[in-house]
Parts: sequence; C-alpha cells; structure tokens
Amino acid sequence: MSLSLLDEYRDSLTGKAAGTVDNYLRALTALTEWIATQPGSGGHFQPEHFTRTALQTYLDQLGRDGYSPSHRNLVRSAASSFADWLIDERGLLTRNPARRIQIEAQPLLAPRVLSPEQRYVLKNLVERADDVRGEALFGLGYWAGCRVSDVAHLRRDNVHLKARSGWVKVGYKGNKMRSIDLSRAAREALAAWLDVAADSPFVFTSQRGQRLSEAGIHHWLRTLKGQARRAEWELIADVSFHDLRHDFAHRARAAGWSLEEIAYYLGHTTNRGTPALQTTVRYTQASREQVRDKLRLIEG
Repeated sequence: MSLSLLDEYRDSLTGKAAGTVDNYLRALTALTEWIATQPGSGGHFQPEHFTRTALQTYLDQLGRDGYSPSHRNLVRSAASSFADWLIDERGLLTRNPARRIQIEAQPLLAPRVLSPEQRYVLKNLVERADDVRGEALFGLGYWAGCRVSDVAHLRRDNVHLKARSGWVKVGYKGNKMRSIDLSRAAREALAAWLDVAADSPFVFTSQRGQRLSEAGIHHWLRTLKGQARRAEWELIADVSFHDLRHDFAHRARAAGWSLEEIAYYLGHTTNRGTPALQTTVRYTQASREQVRDKLRLIEG
C-alpha cells in the first residue's frame, strides 16, 4: 500500500528539483518501511499509524544511529510534505504529525578529531574482524574522507584501480560528482574487496537490495564497535562514520594540504563549482583540546 501511495505522491511533486524528489522518496521509503514493522501495523504501512509519536520515535532512532541533524531535518521535511498530501489529496490523515517536532541545530563546535588511541583501536578492530568488505568501507571513510552516501552509491564503473595508482568518482550528495585519487591504504582495501565481491553495478551490495544503504553502513560500524573490548569500547563508543571524514580533513590539514585542496577532495563546492571554504574551515577548525595542549609552548 505504501508503495502505491508513494508513487502517487511522487507524481504530485512537479515543482521540486529532481534531486529533492529523490531525497524525499528515499527518506519516505525508509520511514514507511519502519512504521510497517512497528506493533499493530501488521507488516504494512497504514496512514493512520503515521502519527507524531511514530515520527518522533523514528527521528530519535536516527539520532542514536548517528544521522546528522541536517539529515533528520530532511526526513522531517519529507514527512511533513507527504502528510500534507495525505490530508489534502487523499483525506487519509487529519493532522500533520511533523508539526511541532523540532530537530536540534547542527552543532558549530569543532568537528571530531580522533585521538591517536581512537585511531589505533578502530584500525585494530577492522584488522581483527578479518572482513575484506569492512576494510574497504573503513578505508573509504578513514583514508579517503568519503561521505556515507559516497560509499553507499559508489558504482563499479566509477572505480579505476591499477597496481600503483587508483581513483574513484564519487559525489552522490547534491549530484556534485568529483574524481579523487586514493592513497595506497584505501586502494589496497578496495581492490581486495572487489576481487571477491559479487558482480553488481554497485561496489557494496546488500541482501535487501541492489546496493548497501547508508543505514547498512552505519549498522556495519555499530557491529564493528560491538566487537571491542571494554577498554576499547570506552574510547570509540560514540564514533560515527562521518567522524572518519572529519578526522581525515584534520589529518590532511596537518599534512600540509591547503584549504582549497581539502575542499576539492571532500567535495565542498558551491553551486558554481568554486571551493566552499567556509565548510572546509569548519571541518578543520581548531578544537579546545588542541589549543589547550599548545598553551605550554607559549614563552613569556
């Protein structure tokens, strides 16, 4: 039932950009499938179960799973638009469940910089897991700074690997594709996975669909962290996949990359194609801990 409703809803979105329609439909598909699994739904999405309680619970779960406030705001916006359509066009709802739901603002504090101990634990966990797919997923996040959407939508025909070089074309978010060269660590992990991966248009596949979803990647990282010993867990319990991207930016800056180079590599560009340096600055800004550690270096 939800599929036909979403198909009809999609046809009504004539005034929105194609990218927005795609984002809304992906968000609503995940939301309605989740609602269908909740008690009393009988495995099917029923509009009367599309309540404020359901939406708030789902958004809270996304937050616990590591999804950013901006992603949850997208889900809330899609849900609100879908609810208005169910009310006005189909008469299947009487109130919009998204109203009065607030998402916290995206924090403007310094993004995550992993400590040497956290990096050691994560890399050690990946190696101990002896999972070539996991090594490739981690490699694209940690060694290439890819977004979770970059990894989830990476296609085989956009991967070009040779013995001593390699590059990939990524940039699903906002349809801002870019070609980036890979470090040896990222290249070797990806090559090892492709040697054994099933033949598919996408590099990472799933038993549920043609590709591994963003949620599937977050699930992989939670499972990996779940294998940590207690002392390890205390160090990496709240590390998200996006933190790998932030940490890559800081390591690149420490290695001497310019802000323009980091902006290009991470895909921080404006609609005109110029580097979005304000975003990159936020990714690489100093943290309180970094400044505190350098106070002792001041002479006077």
